[in-house]
Amino acid sequence: MMNLSRILLSVSFFGITCAAAVDAPPVRHHHRAGKTIAAAGHPLATEAAMNAFRNGGNAVDAAVAAGLTLGVVDAHNSGIGGGCFMLIHLPNGKVVAIDGREMAPAKAQRDMFLRGGNAVSQLSKTGPLASGIPGSLAVYDHALRHFGNRKLSDALLPAAKIAEEGFAIDPVWARKLRTYAKYIRQFPQSAALLLKDDGSPMLEGDVVVFKNLARTYRAIANDGIRHFYGGAFARATERWMKENGGIITAQDFANYQIKIREPLRTTYRGHEVYGFPPPSSGGVHVAQILNMLESFDLAAMEAVQRMHVVIEAQKLAFADRAFWLGDADFANVPKGLSDKRYARTLAAKIDLQKATKVGGHGTPPRSTTDLFSKHTTHFTTADASGLWVACTATINTGFGSKVIIPGTGVIMNNQMDDFSAQPGVPNAFGLLGAEANAIAPGKRPLSSMSPTIVLKDGRPIMSVGAAGGPTIITQSLLAIIRKLDLDMSLKEALERPRYHHQWSPDQVRIEKTFSEGVFEQLRRLGHRLDIHKPFGASHAIALDEKGIFEGVSESRIYGRVDGH
Repeated sequence: MMNLSRILLSVSFFGITCAAAVDAPPVRHHHRAGKTIAAAGHPLATEAAMNAFRNGGNAVDAAVAAGLTLGVVDAHNSGIGGGCFMLIHLPNGKVVAIDGREMAPAKAQRDMFLRGGNAVSQLSKTGPLASGIPGSLAVYDHALRHFGNRKLSDALLPAAKIAEEGFAIDPVWARKLRTYAKYIRQFPQSAALLLKDDGSPMLEGDVVVFKNLARTYRAIANDGIRHFYGGAFARATERWMKENGGIITAQDFANYQIKIREPLRTTYRGHEVYGFPPPSSGGVHVAQILNMLESFDLAAMEAVQRMHVVIEAQKLAFADRAFWLGDADFANVPKGLSDKRYARTLAAKIDLQKATKVGGHGTPPRSTTDLFSKHTTHFTTADASGLWVACTATINTGFGSKVIIPGTGVIMNNQMDDFSAQPGVPNAFGLLGAEANAIAPGKRPLSSMSPTIVLKDGRPIMSVGAAGGPTIITQSLLAIIRKLDLDMSLKEALERPRYHHQWSPDQVRIEKTFSEGVFEQLRRLGHRLDIHKPFGASHAIALDEKGIFEGVSESRIYGRVDGH
């Protein structure tokens, strides 16, 4: 087993195909390895994963170790106060999808964020009403008990040690503190931990110490997850919520359930592609867009024309997302969205010569009868046995709801913002939603998280995912087509500049590192451009024909990399 402890790798978030790029931000780490590999958004998390391997763990043990460590050193993005989707490819070929998405509290109401008939967006983003019931810890516990070699405490205690001893914050953490400090100041417990004594943000290199979070981790290690789900942590949360106008109760935590979902499978140019089903929109629309793109010979196209086709396919998929997608336990989500015949009808709408206005959603086949079943930061690991894990975890925007439950160190998510607070009103990422994603007690909000595993001849060859709100979908998509269609190296596939279209607003978010010639050609095709600094954070693992792992992780630290 090779020592990868200082290699920063990860699978998650967003990618892009392009031509004539200049000043592309570099991939942070690129590594080829032997029998095991891990990819996570911080070197200490990658080291935790590799330590799990060295101590007899498998890829599931390594993934959980990475996830719990990220909940300390990358706490602005993820943690046990949030949720996750975990996709596991087992050595016997079975693929398991574990849904740890947050659930709305029992007292949640459809119009809870409306005041005077209008949505007040800040209520779903910051403070006591913004959080759903977290699921990441329940997923980690389930995955270890059913597929791991080690115990939950084996992952919790080393992470607790890091929390107690402290760690230096990185540039992304420091930038997010600058962005969200005015909201953090509203909550004394959060301000005391995350800001300086004078209320100013901590700076890159400053040391954060999470003693209360360390105590929470140790209590869970001793008592099991019941400490969190209905025990002392849940009771502390209920007390704070009652005192501050929230609605979450200890019983909400006790009622939380993970869901074992049927993975979403499609094929693409001789490969099998496994993604996550609803309440993830990512798996559905990665599959839908890939199905549309099969109608085109992308490899033979000139680069800007290829970008144009991909953008048009993105628009069509996101128009469907806005109308059809929600928690399949509550809403009728058609399986036909990933139907190849439906994809061909959408692909036929793409004009190779100009951008086309997409007026609204399509209607997939059997849209009322063939439905998804009602049962239901990214990091990735793999080992030589064929056990692969792709997991995307988040607390949503930077520092979630900005609420740290007193005495626990746990930062609570703001995933209630991922519901449609009012159909037609965009959320923090500008996404529109319809009735399928309306708030209801116990319901899970729609997500863009897209953990994906690609197989060739029944063998996993690639795992990918990303961070960055709705760009997660297009990042993961573009990493796949760059690797499979354009035969790029994994490093090149993640290194190229990015673009993204989510139907509404009707514009292409595109990185400024493309050349002016690319911008001009896209404008001539009729595209409105939002030229943007580098954004997103994608990570991937691949296995070559010789059985050698390759892992790449990048972070465009000057762009937004919030989870979603």
